[in-house]
Amino acid sequence: MKKQYQLPVFLCFCFAFILSVTQDSFAQNESDERALINVKNGISISKDSLFLLNLRFRMQNRFGFNTSSGEDLEIERIDFRIRRLRLRLDGYVLSPRIQYYIQLGFSKADLDLESGDYAQPIRDAIVYYYVKPNFYLGFGQSKLPGNRERVVSSGNLQFADRSIANGFFTLDRDFGFFGYYTYQTKGKSQFQLKGAINTGEGRNPSVGDRGLSYTGRLEYLPFGTFKNNGDYSEGDLEFEETPKLSFGMSFNWNENAHRARGQLGSKLYEGRDLNVFITDAMFKYAGWGAMAEFFKRGANDPITQNEEGDIKAVFVGIGTNMQLSKMISRKSELALRYASVRPEKEISEYENRLEEAALGCSRYLNGHRIKLQGNLGYAWSNGQIEVINLDNYWFATFQVEFGI
Repeated sequence: MKKQYQLPVFLCFCFAFILSVTQDSFAQNESDERALINVKNGISISKDSLFLLNLRFRMQNRFGFNTSSGEDLEIERIDFRIRRLRLRLDGYVLSPRIQYYIQLGFSKADLDLESGDYAQPIRDAIVYYYVKPNFYLGFGQSKLPGNRERVVSSGNLQFADRSIANGFFTLDRDFGFFGYYTYQTKGKSQFQLKGAINTGEGRNPSVGDRGLSYTGRLEYLPFGTFKNNGDYSEGDLEFEETPKLSFGMSFNWNENAHRARGQLGSKLYEGRDLNVFITDAMFKYAGWGAMAEFFKRGANDPITQNEEGDIKAVFVGIGTNMQLSKMISRKSELALRYASVRPEKEISEYENRLEEAALGCSRYLNGHRIKLQGNLGYAWSNGQIEVINLDNYWFATFQVEFGI
């Protein structure tokens, strides 16, 4: 197990060494050759219009627990860990039109060691080319243009975790080609078109078959853009002075997918063609925020079976997520969430209907970069909300986010 962590530790050491050497070399150069270093949103190193490197990090330290059941409040499971530890590098090389984005993860969850057999530190690694300011293309590994909550950075969430609906239906990340186009009308409204062609196998894929994943997304902002890209940041920390609204709709077709949830999930015994439809909305005004998401996944035949008769099923069904929040001061927020996952009848023998409700309280010391979060929630299955149901439980989480 120790060997799996040697590469990330080695990379961190090398990066610190490079930065120290670079700073010394800057001091030896003439002023007109010296790179520019700014500290605003992270550390920025630039050289005229030929090179820019932004360096940022963030960590999420967490304590949480689940009870034994809805009625039995004895603690059954404790969650005491570094939930996320990320290093992010972005900027441009040769020209501002050629940009890059790299994100590495170093916590156990980031490395997929909780569900996988080997470490996967690479989360994002993509190069962008800006054809025009409103039209750019990407090649590499990044988040697919799927549901809004997933595309929102985990550092910009108003709850410690994303919803259970996101966990079952998100498109997550994949490797391939990406395209983004923004159309500004003569008024305030704006349309955004996003698309991707990818492997369909998720993060860090192996060489696969000819089955690919195709994703398209349309977004409409009828009242104009949000402050500080607020349509992809939870909570109205900017206190929008006028109502702002964003509608989004995505569709994904994953041909001959080999995982139960498309880019994620356990390995299937046979490949299946999957389709996912997603619609979502974000609203903000005067400290109030609301977000809603709807998911539906289908498959040509969700049941797969091996020669021994073992069964693995594609998770087909419907998911919903709704969140409502209010900034009670310039730095404090209360939020409510309800989310559900409902499998289709074809797989109800193998999967449960799941629901959760949660209350969140956040204290923003420096926006989303430095914040304290507390969540208290209740989860139940198969529509049995009564606390006497042994499958139900209460959960609570306290998390500190710190980053630059």
